[in-house]
Amino acid sequence: MVTSPASRLRWVTLVYRVPRTPSTPRIAIWRRLRALGVAQLGDGVVALPEDARTREHLEWVAEQVLEAGGTALLFRAEAMSRDDERVMAHAMASARAEEYRDLTARANVALAVPSSDQARVLKRLRRDLRTVQRRDYFPPPERDQAVAAINALASALLAADAGAGADRSLAEEFS
Repeated sequence: MVTSPASRLRWVTLVYRVPRTPSTPRIAIWRRLRALGVAQLGDGVVALPEDARTREHLEWVAEQVLEAGGTALLFRAEAMSRDDERVMAHAMASARAEEYRDLTARANVALAVPSSDQARVLKRLRRDLRTVQRRDYFPPPERDQAVAAINALASALLAADAGAGADRSLAEEFS
């Protein structure tokens, strides 16, 4: 999500409190917020860059909080300074960068496994990449590296399949 120098980034902010017991709704809410890639501003205070999708997601979480017997307030906010805005964006980008580095490492490790296992690993990596990209509001350079590593794995798998196909056709030709 990119803003022009003249515009300010607006945030959807959720201030919430969930009862300690039962713990199941509290854990489900925490997992949902983590999956959304929120900026954790403090205990029970999270934010996402505002657009229709993020607003809807946080409205849904607020409903979950209320259903669990908690309290939830949604606000539209702007950081008071560009520095504060950059700090929040940087924190979110750093969290995604770590996830992308993990995907890159997993793709590189998969290059060394037998090609029979690579297809399964590639499918999982692609799914995980889409998951991370959905919560990536400020793409770090590591995003491109992860995409490149996963594409390299896909290319290696295609090359291995093409080689195996050629080997099979050669074997059939000479049998």
